[in-house]
Amino acid sequence: MGILERIKEIEAEMARTQKNKATEYHLGQLKAKLAKLRTQLLEPPKGSSGGGDGFEVTKFGHGRVALIGFPSVGKSTLLTMLTGTHSEAASYEFTTLTCIPGIIHYNDTKIQLLDLPGIIEGASEGKGRGRQVIAVAKSSDLVLMVLDASKSEGHRQILTRELEAVGLRLNKRPPQIYFKRKKTGGISFNTTMPLTHIDEKLCYQILHEYKIHNAEVLFREDATVDDLIDVIEGNRKYIKCVYVYNKIDVVGIDDVDKLARQPNSLVISCNLKACFICHLLTCISIKFSYDPALLILLSYC
Repeated sequence: MGILERIKEIEAEMARTQKNKATEYHLGQLKAKLAKLRTQLLEPPKGSSGGGDGFEVTKFGHGRVALIGFPSVGKSTLLTMLTGTHSEAASYEFTTLTCIPGIIHYNDTKIQLLDLPGIIEGASEGKGRGRQVIAVAKSSDLVLMVLDASKSEGHRQILTRELEAVGLRLNKRPPQIYFKRKKTGGISFNTTMPLTHIDEKLCYQILHEYKIHNAEVLFREDATVDDLIDVIEGNRKYIKCVYVYNKIDVVGIDDVDKLARQPNSLVISCNLKACFICHLLTCISIKFSYDPALLILLSYC
């Protein structure tokens, strides 16, 4: 049985398992197995660099921003508007097939903006060119998730789920868990506060699933099983994400107002050039500003 089949089997078992006190240990072990398999799935084939033709772009400037989204949501048009770099745009899907870089010059800051091919549901499992796209996103300092304002909120949930499946944590901070492997001494489990999502027994079971029998674990917050697995895996990337809702000219003003009020969200229309480009540029440049006080503003975009 291949890795994908095993992943599907575990996901199906988790879906049909009722969540209660009696099954939490079993579900915890399943989550650990699933995380291990997804990590194996993302490992590049032997003898391969893992980048792929057209995706190996050298970092340039003060930081890198990746445009992530479904096909035909306006990523290429947005790249052209922000950087002046031509990226082919058309009404049909999958116009962009490789990574196209552009440079934003704003307030003495040079920011590399990458137009990536549209990703689809199942990208984390390798569908389309999902693995290459997500690998570039993981090398970025900020993600602009471009969404179609006329489509359902489900698109944002699908993209977030695909990115989280490969270790990208959007607008989250690392769990406050201290974890250190040891050569001897068994497992030392401590916590500075009451835990409601995990206990010592479940922690031991997850560590044993990873064949870790000697380690020091200290919980500094009421973390979850998923948080512990993220810390053990050690390959998660916590990255800021700004949600850019394009094509607001095809929806009502009430919908535009609702989208604009969501955290870390902007509403634009590349078609009519009725967009808050200055505000978007400010948000991006603030991310790479040397003034720590300005970084706070990004969370209020």
